[in-house]
This record gives sequence, structure tokens and C-alpha cells, in this order.
Amino acid sequence: MPWNQQGGSGGGPWGGGQGGPWGRGSPGGGGQPPDIEELLRRTQEKFRQSMPTNFGGGRGVALVVLAGLVLWGLTGFYKVNPDELGVVLRFGRFVGFTEPGLNYHLPSPIESALTPAVTHVNRIELGYRSQGEKRTAGSNRASVEESLMLTGDENIIDINFSVFWKIGEKPDDAEKYLFNIRDPEGTVKVVAESAMREIIGQLPIRAPLFENRQSIGDRTRVRMQELLDSYNSGIRVTQVQLLKADPPAEVIDAFNDVQRAKADQERLRNEAEAYRNDIIPRARGESERIIQEAQAYREQVTDLSQGEAKRFTSVLQAYRLAPEVTARRLYIETMEEVLKGARKVVLDPQAKNLVPYLPLPDLSKASTPAAAQGGAK
Repeated sequence: MPWNQQGGSGGGPWGGGQGGPWGRGSPGGGGQPPDIEELLRRTQEKFRQSMPTNFGGGRGVALVVLAGLVLWGLTGFYKVNPDELGVVLRFGRFVGFTEPGLNYHLPSPIESALTPAVTHVNRIELGYRSQGEKRTAGSNRASVEESLMLTGDENIIDINFSVFWKIGEKPDDAEKYLFNIRDPEGTVKVVAESAMREIIGQLPIRAPLFENRQSIGDRTRVRMQELLDSYNSGIRVTQVQLLKADPPAEVIDAFNDVQRAKADQERLRNEAEAYRNDIIPRARGESERIIQEAQAYREQVTDLSQGEAKRFTSVLQAYRLAPEVTARRLYIETMEEVLKGARKVVLDPQAKNLVPYLPLPDLSKASTPAAAQGGAK
């Protein structure tokens, strides 16, 4: 064989002078492997020599078996922390719960115990990775795929949110959590992303950008809980926190320009509405004033006309009863009305030797304006 000694020098892959990998010559000669049965016999002989006298009898074997049973039984003790719940399995099947503290179950493989943390609140991040988490190219790509969502008005939005969840408080929630789902954290993550996409797909882009984000988180939490309950997962979602909602970085400048244009449009619309709200009430008030004046004039003219008509009717009735008296009275009333503002000089036709009358008051009136004009010059 290639590792046999050649000539007088030691050969083989393990160095010169030593035959075989065990560092000494083989019992059977130059290149033969050691005898395994001989090695086992020598090992058993050394073990018997190290044991006390008469240990190899039946009593010694019983002691060894008893000690093994005791040690095997002691492996059934286990501890349940205050935030945990003990779940006992017998041959892999659920048999019951245990409270926090030191507990015991039948040694493995008969029984085993699981201790899930039922009060610990877990957190899952979607669309981003926090500072403490190790970032890789794959995780960054996954976060981008998680964050980009389509809104109801067919716009793309970049959303980062966190989900807080824990095992439910019902008695059988821990059993459902352990046996109904294989990957609880992965299941919660997929359900959270699906529920958020469903809610965002029903809303316009203004809702997550400018309106109450907490309402979106609450709707997502309710939808997540419905899906997890349908899976009998035993998981309760405590909170969905929407951290960021922005347009994608590639189009954020164009989106800001659109938003500024919409803000200008809204401002101009508000100014136009303010002008309308100012001028329309004034025009309505002016029209109401004109209408009321016209109604007042109509009522005035109507009342005057009705009064004149009633007066004429009453005069006509009086004239029919006493024509001469009524005619005389009408003549006198008319003369009173005509001569009320005129200067009058009454001459008695029976008087004699009257001095001719000169209209001295009229002459004084005519001289007064001429004197005033002369003084002005």
C-alpha cells in the first residue's frame, strides 16, 4: 500500500517510524488497523478495576438504575416566569396550563412544557427599520415594497407604521397561538400589510396626508383582528401606529407643486366666496329698500286717491242736498286756497272820496334788490 514503509526509512502520511494514525505500530504488523474488539475488551476491564469491589453484582446495577431514574425524574421540574404561562404537552398533545412559579411535569419524552410570554407586547415595523435593527440590502428592499401603497384615487403613497400585538387573554388563546399558526410574527406582519393596503385603497390620498391618521390606524387594527380571529391565532392586536405618510421620494417635488397649486386655488376660491358674501347681502338689502319705498309710495298714492274720492263723494252728496249752499261754500274754499299767499287790498265799493291807492309794498320790494346790487358793486 502507498503508506507502507519503504526500505529503512519511515514512510506513510503520519510521519516516519510510527505505523498508522494511532501513533504506534499496529498490533497485527506493519500496516494493519487496530483490533476494535480488543480495544473494547481493554476498556471494560479498566472500568471494572476502577469500580468498588462487588459493584458488578445485582445490587450495584440496581443502584445505578435507581440513580438514573431519580436524575431522569428531576428533569421534569421547570420554571414559569411571571409574564409567562406554562403549557404542558403529553406526547406532543396539549393537556393543560400551569401558573407562574416552579412546576413539574412528567420527564421527557412523556411530557414537555412550553412557556410563551402572554403579557409581553411585541412590535413589528412595516415600511422601515429602526436604528437598532441591522440593515441589509434585502431588508431595505423589503421595507420599500412594504411601504408603497395605492390609494383609492390611484395615487401611490409611502407609509411607515408599527403594529403592537400580544397573546390574547382568553384561556385558550395561548393554545391557539402555539398550535394553530406556524410563524406568529410572520403571520401578523402579512396580515398587517394586507389590512393597511385594504384601508388605504378605500381612501383618497388626502386622508393619510392631511386628515386624522389615528382613525386609519384604528380601522386597520379592527380589520387585522378580524383576519387573525378567522385564523384562530389567539393573537390580540393592541395598537396600529401610523408614523409617516408621504408621496414617494421620486415624485415628492411634483406633488408639492400640485399641493401648492391646490392651496392657491383654495385661497382664490375663498376670496371669491368672501366677496360674494359681502356684495350679495348688500345688493339684497338695497333691493329690499327700493321695494319697500315703492310699496310705501303705492300705499301713499292709493290712500290719497281714496281720500280724494271719498271727499268728492261726500261733497257730491252735500251738493245734491243743498246745491246753492254747497256751491257757495266751494267758491269760498277755493278763493281761500287761491288767495292764501297773495297780498290783498280790499276796497269798500260804498266808500267815497278814496285816495288813489299806490302799491307801496310792491315798490319797496322792487327797490330793495336794486339797492343790494348797488352796494355789492
